[in-house]
Amino acid sequence: MAIWQDLVDVHGFSHSYQSVGRFVRKLRSVRVPEAHPVIVTAPGEEGEGEGVIQTDIYDPTLNPLYEDVLAHYGVTALPCRVRDPNRKGKVESGVNHAQRKLKGLRFESPEEAQAYLDHWESNWADTRIHGTTKRQVRLMFEEEKPHLLPLPVEPFRYYEHGHRTVHLDGAVEVEGAYYHVPPGRIGQRLRVQWDGMHVRIVCPKTGELLREHRRQKKGLHRLKDEDKPKRTPVGTVRLLSRACNAGESIGLVCQAIYHSDGETGVRRILGVLSLVKQHGVASVDPACEMALEMQLPTYQFVRRYLECQPPLPIALKQVDPRIRELTHYRDLIDRRLEEGEDHEHD
Repeated sequence: MAIWQDLVDVHGFSHSYQSVGRFVRKLRSVRVPEAHPVIVTAPGEEGEGEGVIQTDIYDPTLNPLYEDVLAHYGVTALPCRVRDPNRKGKVESGVNHAQRKLKGLRFESPEEAQAYLDHWESNWADTRIHGTTKRQVRLMFEEEKPHLLPLPVEPFRYYEHGHRTVHLDGAVEVEGAYYHVPPGRIGQRLRVQWDGMHVRIVCPKTGELLREHRRQKKGLHRLKDEDKPKRTPVGTVRLLSRACNAGESIGLVCQAIYHSDGETGVRRILGVLSLVKQHGVASVDPACEMALEMQLPTYQFVRRYLECQPPLPIALKQVDPRIRELTHYRDLIDRRLEEGEDHEHD
């Protein structure tokens, strides 16, 4: 069909579509189409095949993004039966009809492509006879048009989505940035939606919008004033106690981080404790002492200071409660030898 339409529009071809079809069939083998029943539905009853996570003809689980699109435009999706493709597809066939027309074409600009499509739609797509209903497409659309709802004032904001666990500092991570939720949700698994402008945190059970934040740069936090705790949380108190027990300067640096950054500094405190685990107290405590002396009590300073310092030599302990006297090993070896000799005599 597309070839014949272009021949008529561009070259003034005066013969019928069937003549082009006969010529094309000579160039390729004839394929007999597979017979199948045709399902006719009233306007607005066409089903969609995408957006379903768990298929169920009575109660399907929809993709959250697809579900929000339906709600935004006031549309209800009725599922089709599984493995029965002939019960759907009229919308998809319309899309394929346009895609086949554009296949292999190149345009210098979007305006040129739009002008081409407008001409094709008014002269060919709308005036053609629909293969299923045997009626003109334009007349059918005029009948369906009164059933269409007006578009919403604002377009739908498409987004990416996923699930995130609320960290110890009360935030969830999205692409390297941290967004805080209301207090009392540490450890919970929440739904998160994000686009180029906003991050929305949603309760997965009720669908309640817990918080909406503007996007933040990687490594930074977003925290609303009402989410700031009025007193230090118990978990943070325990974390600071761990830091103080690790070393005097380590504890002072971690306290300075918390006083400066609040709950957003919990991750940095965890970072300092991670350095203690990695490098040992003997290396990290002097680094924290230097950070306090330079008035830069931050995780980044301590980490970079350790990176610039040579590792401490490993010293073997000669005396330790876990190191037994050599006589214990001597007696053990003697007993094993005696047991071996007894077995040989038996």
